[in-house]
Amino acid sequence: DKKTFKMITKRHDKSFPLKSDGVNREVAGEILRNTELKVDVHDPELAIRVEIHSNETYITSSKIPSAGGYPAGINGKVLLMLSGGIDSPVAAYQLMKRGLHVEAVHFASPPYTSENAKNKVLELASQVSEYQGHMKVHVVNFTQLQLEIYKHAGDPYAVTLMRRMMFRLADMISKKYGCLAIGTGESVGQVASQTLESINCINTVTNMPILRPLVCYDKIEIIDLARKIGTYETSILPFEDCCTIFDPKNPVTKPSVDKSVYYESKFDYETLLQQAVDTLETVNVQAAKKEEDFL
Repeated sequence: DKKTFKMITKRHDKSFPLKSDGVNREVAGEILRNTELKVDVHDPELAIRVEIHSNETYITSSKIPSAGGYPAGINGKVLLMLSGGIDSPVAAYQLMKRGLHVEAVHFASPPYTSENAKNKVLELASQVSEYQGHMKVHVVNFTQLQLEIYKHAGDPYAVTLMRRMMFRLADMISKKYGCLAIGTGESVGQVASQTLESINCINTVTNMPILRPLVCYDKIEIIDLARKIGTYETSILPFEDCCTIFDPKNPVTKPSVDKSVYYESKFDYETLLQQAVDTLETVNVQAAKKEEDFL
């Protein structure tokens, strides 16, 4: 039902005898002689594009929007903290759009977290891997570190210390596997550990770049993206991760670095960190959809 059109020609092969304007005139002439369409170069209803290459010519009349961004994996590797929640799979997708190959680290706390919770995370990794083909998920046993944190720091600083330990572990794993940055699903102010004061306190344990693609997204926007990429329904399955199992009642929202260091000095966390890295399990996850599903 289109009534107007415009020609757009691009010659990738500059040896083609007709210049772009000449191709526009020739093709437009055929269209005008054989259809009811009229030319409108300012506001056409239809844009007809001609791309001339050395061995073939492409003629198209519509565009189908894609995700955009860069080809998968061309900008290096990043280690994403992948929980079973809504945010981190969306963060993985956003990082992949920028050409980053995402590996993941997941913190499990058996027996407090179940095998179902771990399988849920692996399913999320499989779903979001549709956008890069596959993903390594490094599963870290975080139980002993959490128990020591609650034993020596108590409730208010528990989340801050857990996050500081997670970032230390992510730093160690990144260096072991050649990742150049750490990624998270954090959004400013969303929870106690994501206030600016908390982020600043937690960041001090690593010198690696921290990529937070959702930092200014609100929850509605994140949920919309989760639905779009197909991870939302899995994310809301009722299997708790290590953060929800050990969820403090009154977490501090403006933590002090000095107090954090004081609480950490009460136990030998460096040995526990090394043990966690030495005993991690790496799972090679394949994309939920294979290439033939799109053909």
